[in-house]
Order: sequence, then structure tokens, then C-alpha cells
Amino acid sequence: MKISIFFLPLVVSFFLFTDTNAQIDSSLLKTPAAADSAKRGLTMDAIYNRPFLKLGKTPVSIGGYMESNWQYASTSGITVGNQFQFRRFSLFVASSITKRIHFLSEIEYENDPTGDAGESNNAPSFEIEYAALDIEFHPLLNFRGGMIVNPIGAFNQNHDGPKWEFTYRPIAMTQMLPDTWSNMGFGLYGKQYIKDWMFGYEFYLTGGFNDSIIDNPQGKIFLPAAKSNPSRFVSTSSGEPLFTGKISIRKEKIGELGLSYMGGLYNTWRIEGTPVDNKRSVRVFDVDYNTTLPVLKTNIVTEWAWIFVDIPPNYIQQYGNKQFGGFIDIVQPLVRGKILGWDNASFNLAVRGEYVDWNLGNFTSTGTRMYNDLWSVMPGVSFRPTPQTVLRFNCRHQRSRDITGNTIGANIGPTGAFSFGLSTYF
Repeated sequence: MKISIFFLPLVVSFFLFTDTNAQIDSSLLKTPAAADSAKRGLTMDAIYNRPFLKLGKTPVSIGGYMESNWQYASTSGITVGNQFQFRRFSLFVASSITKRIHFLSEIEYENDPTGDAGESNNAPSFEIEYAALDIEFHPLLNFRGGMIVNPIGAFNQNHDGPKWEFTYRPIAMTQMLPDTWSNMGFGLYGKQYIKDWMFGYEFYLTGGFNDSIIDNPQGKIFLPAAKSNPSRFVSTSSGEPLFTGKISIRKEKIGELGLSYMGGLYNTWRIEGTPVDNKRSVRVFDVDYNTTLPVLKTNIVTEWAWIFVDIPPNYIQQYGNKQFGGFIDIVQPLVRGKILGWDNASFNLAVRGEYVDWNLGNFTSTGTRMYNDLWSVMPGVSFRPTPQTVLRFNCRHQRSRDITGNTIGANIGPTGAFSFGLSTYF
């Protein structure tokens, strides 16, 4: 939800009048490079798994993070040169209202080039990304309501810049799935611990998508287009709820597996009670896994998603009804411990592999394959003077094809990019 610039003075004032005795609760922060898999809990905890400043004796805590990058990219020999990008500034405000009743909110400034290797698609905006109340009845039965982040996959919930060794968010999770996808809604969640096993679930009914996922400038199924519709926080195009559910299981020294589903109607199928179209649905299946190898402390994070959308019969074939994509990150700490005077520092080697197919299937007329896909490899190095702060350098090699498999044209073909960035909690 976009909010006007008058929030800036409020944010500044909030910091100016903060109690000077506030303390950082660093135990809330776990990062892939700095935490053992058995101690991290579940991905569903990521929304609270952040460092906060507690304001004296008040029940209010604050925190946040920022993200900033430099990039030089070239596609088919064409470049726009050096680009300096202030990506994000997020402010968290949390409050323990009373015993077992908690509130958390996140306000974010975002100016993120989410296209292939830096193509800018979004205008700068201030958004309320999260604002929800939790009421805890039992570890296995808790209620959450407000503006929530739909738990589809792992990255949508665990997306903070300081937790990652890469300057860019995964392409499939931003250009196929809508990253930081949040909606107004209500639901239940719970967790259970049995020795070295952890189990968690989340189920929510929320507002959802609209016709823009097929009627957009991209000329394809594009779920992120629905993020530009601020009315989703007060009304639903289909009049039907979007269901999102996730089940997670973790075992010490093995890792965490998450299975999630999101589905519902997306189109305006009736106006003033009169049907004007068939009901058309969108369904998303997602599997994610993360682990830390016990000896080498190698961190592995991967997520893959499948999207199915009911398309009107009069749409051309470039609107295929299936999409598939995901990524895998491998982060290897090379040096950990005291570095340059920082006691808990680490120097890491990382690599990300990505693949997205926006048009999974074959042409009905010829039976030949449709393409419109992309793959990318992005190695890099990172330095963490503390687990809360990361400096990272990445290079990217990327190739993409249009619907016929052609690799020559605007925004397709081989892409190379270098980027340096920093991100920190505060």
C-alpha cells in the first residue's frame, strides 16, 4: 500500500525521541552465514527473527534495515553504464500489547529494479508491507489478522537484504512470483517441537489477485502486476478469498522442508450480482528447502514454484497457462571469527543458480516447445563484519529466450553484470 511522503517526518521524529537506553536484542537475528541450522527455528519465524531496539521500559521495540548497490550491466553489448541504486529502507515497529498478544508492522521505501539484470520496472514508493496482530492461544493454535505476508514459499517471508549474500533478489521470486506479496486477511498458525524435530503450519484467507495478472504490459502471465493494485487491501476483484497454506518440517542436521499452496479466483466474474464471465482461478505450488552442512557449515537454500492460471480462450498462445522457476543458493564460509578487529566476522564464497520459464508447454498448432525462459548463474563473495551487516560483490552471467527460442532482441540474449552492495540491520 503506497503512503504519502508526510510519513518521513514521523519516521525521523521517532528516532530523534527514542530512549537513549534502548538495547539491541541481537539474539533475534540468525543469518545463513552465521547460524547453525538447528538453532534457526523455522522460516515462518522470519517476520520476528530480526534485531530490535527495545525502548526503555515501554512495550515498544523498533528496528529496520537498508540496502544499497552499484551495478554495471551489459545485454547483447548494450549498457547504460554505472548505476548507483538505493534499493530499500525498512522500519519495523513491534509492541507486546499484553501477555500473548503482539503487534508488528513494517513500513518500507523501495526503489528496486526487479527486471532482468537491473531493468527498472517500479517507481519509488513508500509501502506498508506488514501490519498484523498475533493472539497466542496455544503453541499449536494462534490467530493472526491484519496486513500479512502470504506464506507462499520461503523467500516471500524471509526476504530481508541483510540475510542474503547477493545484491539481487531471486528472479523467479520477483518476476514470476510477487515478492513481499502481502494482503489483508486472517488465519491460524502454530508450531510444535519434539526433541530435534520442528513442525509448523500457517493457513490464511486474504484478498488476492485481479485481472492484471493476464492484462498487463508484460504480454504474459505476470503475477507481480497485482502488486500495483492498492485496492486489494479494501476489496477483492473476484469477491472470493485467496487461500494460502504452508506446512514446514525441520530436523536437526538435516534441514527444513516447506510445502506451500496459494490459490483462488482472480477475475471479475460478476458485476452487481450478474455473472459476466466464467470463474477463472490461479494456483501456485511451492517447495523450499534449506540446510547447513554440519562440518563445513555450507548453507544451502533452494525454492521452486509452479503456477497454473485459467486463461480466457480468446487469448493468444504467448499467454501460456503454466510457469515454472526457482533458484538455489550455496554459501560457503571461508573464514569465521575475529577479522580486522570484529569478533564475529565471516568471509564467504557464494553462488546462485536460477531458472524461470514463463511459458511452460507446447504450441497447440505445431506441437513444438514454447520458450520465454531465462537462466542465470551468479557467483560472488561477501564479508560480514557482524551477522547484521553484509558487504557483497557479485557477477552475473544470464541468457534468456523469447517464445520461439530466439536469443536476439531487446532485453533477451546474453547478459553480463557486476554489482557491489551493502545491507545492514540497524
